[in-house]
Amino acid sequence: MTKMRLHRLGSRLAGAATAVLAGVTVTSAADCPRWDALGTSRVLVVDAKAYSRVGLDSFSETIPLVDHEVVLTFDDGPRPPSTQKVLAALARECVRATFFLVGRSSAKFPELVRRIAALGHTIAHHSWSHPIISKISFEQAKEDIELGIAADEMALNGVWIKTPSTPFFRFPYFDSTPATLDFLQSRGIVVFGADLWASDWENITPGQALKNLTDQLETSRRGIILLHDAQARTAAMMPAFLRYLRENAYRVVHLVPAGPVQRNVEIAP
Repeated sequence: MTKMRLHRLGSRLAGAATAVLAGVTVTSAADCPRWDALGTSRVLVVDAKAYSRVGLDSFSETIPLVDHEVVLTFDDGPRPPSTQKVLAALARECVRATFFLVGRSSAKFPELVRRIAALGHTIAHHSWSHPIISKISFEQAKEDIELGIAADEMALNGVWIKTPSTPFFRFPYFDSTPATLDFLQSRGIVVFGADLWASDWENITPGQALKNLTDQLETSRRGIILLHDAQARTAAMMPAFLRYLRENAYRVVHLVPAGPVQRNVEIAP
């Protein structure tokens, strides 16, 4: 059953990339002081007008990636000391990622939010209190989403505002409702699912989390990867996972939101 699911996932990823990547040229790798580092292969702009919902775990489309391209995303931070360890592992390989932050954690560790951004990573949003959205009312869900955005913005920019500077959001547990999906779309916010994941929220060893990812990549060969920087097991497995990506010729794509000025980036078609 698992192998069949992974085969279908690989086929869907291939179809998504083929359908939308015509005419796209990969940009040059980001500068990095370590010649043998994994690096960040290219930067891809994700516009909510073109992509309102992405990630094949939940939706019918995903980010346009070619074979052996991955996007690294992290949920549930910031949380010392594991977030700092994840950042250190990424820095050693000159890799940039997207961090979906929980608002109450951002309010508790604002300096860590600013550190994530200063290292060139994308700050995104993951609610205020990490609720199961379908178990609460729409008004409660809306308030929790907006409060989380405001807390992230306050930590990052010193402004309490419900309009995100990066309009990327991921639902806790991938749990959404039609009303909350429509609400985020009306706000111009891209909802992220994922294409593959380490299951690092479960009580498993770092080695098991690593195997979960590498087994999936054997079939899918590309995709948005879900990890959790709040988890010690994730921090422990990151150096080995990044080494696996480097040794197996994977390329990391960094996602950024659409903005008035975008240099050295590609626009997702």
